[in-house]
Amino acid sequence: MLVRVTGFLVEDGCILVLDQDTDTGRSWSLPGGKVEEGEPLGDALVREMREETGLDVEVGRLLYVCDHLPDGGAHVLHVTLETRRLGGTVGAVAGRDTRTIRAVKFVQLDDLPGLGFAERFVELARAGWPGAGSYMGSKANIGL
Repeated sequence: MLVRVTGFLVEDGCILVLDQDTDTGRSWSLPGGKVEEGEPLGDALVREMREETGLDVEVGRLLYVCDHLPDGGAHVLHVTLETRRLGGTVGAVAGRDTRTIRAVKFVQLDDLPGLGFAERFVELARAGWPGAGSYMGSKANIGL
């Protein structure tokens, strides 16, 4: 099982996303990545956010935990945490990711469906993540 941590960062009503190929066919996603062996979740998220977006963040509350079970692939446990910007410059990508990051930007929640996020994800985000901290089952249950 792989563990992936992602960050949910909202500023001025917009959410931070990045354009990068994923194994789901969707190119836009929340920033984040693989948790390394022995690395605490929070440290992994701070590292990934800096590498992928150019931002320094602090980690907040747990929003959800869900599973991704791709056909023929490894089981991935997704952990998503709220974040708050401490500094940095959006798009000053510092890491060498295995998948090229084409863009990093803040978008309106209403624009997320056009980027491949389901309405369910937008509903949950708009409602402030009711049930935050819960196991949500499959990624499909949260619109991913």
